[in-house]
Amino acid sequence: MRAWVLLSAVLWYLTGVGWQRSSESTKRGFIYGKPGHPVKIYVKLHHHSPILVCMDLKHAEIETVDPTYRWIGPNEKPLTAYREPDYSYQMAVRFTTKSCVGRYNDLLFRVLKKILDNLISDLSCQIVEPSYKCHFVKLPKHGLLNELFIAFQVNPFAPGWKGACSDTIDCEDVTNHNILQARDRIEEFFRSQANIFYHDFNKTIPAMHFVDHSFQVIRMDSCRPGFGKNEGLHSNCATCCVVCSPGTFSPDVDVTCQTCISIRTYGAKSCP
Repeated sequence: MRAWVLLSAVLWYLTGVGWQRSSESTKRGFIYGKPGHPVKIYVKLHHHSPILVCMDLKHAEIETVDPTYRWIGPNEKPLTAYREPDYSYQMAVRFTTKSCVGRYNDLLFRVLKKILDNLISDLSCQIVEPSYKCHFVKLPKHGLLNELFIAFQVNPFAPGWKGACSDTIDCEDVTNHNILQARDRIEEFFRSQANIFYHDFNKTIPAMHFVDHSFQVIRMDSCRPGFGKNEGLHSNCATCCVVCSPGTFSPDVDVTCQTCISIRTYGAKSCP
């Protein structure tokens, strides 16, 4: 997972121009100051930053002798981290069943969970919060059918997941890569369930089988404690998990920072 730094860069060079508070980017990837506005630049941690030219475009094109510069972070403090969210997935499928009562529904549910867990275990991913309900479904020309509605979440934090990050400082990149692979494997598994009956018309369709096209998947984002999303404040990095500003905190894997007026620091995880 990516991590980011917000550079609230204030350029001050002593050539008679004064404070420079914005930027414009050229095709070559250079960032120039622009008088009158603040600038926010998002840089991926542990990677190369864009090239910051310590003057505006006008003055960069003329000769300047011994310019002096000063860059200041938020509240003149060290620049702080930004992350991409941790990915997890909410999934749902449907299976036909002979009846909404009896032990076979629960047996199918437990066997399916075990199959999916084994399918993604090498990725340090796991199935969590599985559940199912049985409903009567009215289909055109088929009358009433019994169907199991099965739901579960997939996340990349199975026991021992941190071991996969031992060789990297960007553990978020590893966990998000793993969960994407897990999503693809599960999707392919259910696709294969549907194909079984299409390729062999002589087979008798069992009473309990996967309902074609019923697989649904939704990505769910979460932020680490001390981080949260704020599209209004950080529109240039709306999908990033941004460190909570003074006056806010995030105690758990939520997606927003909560208000707490007594906090005076960045990245608070609790409200005193």
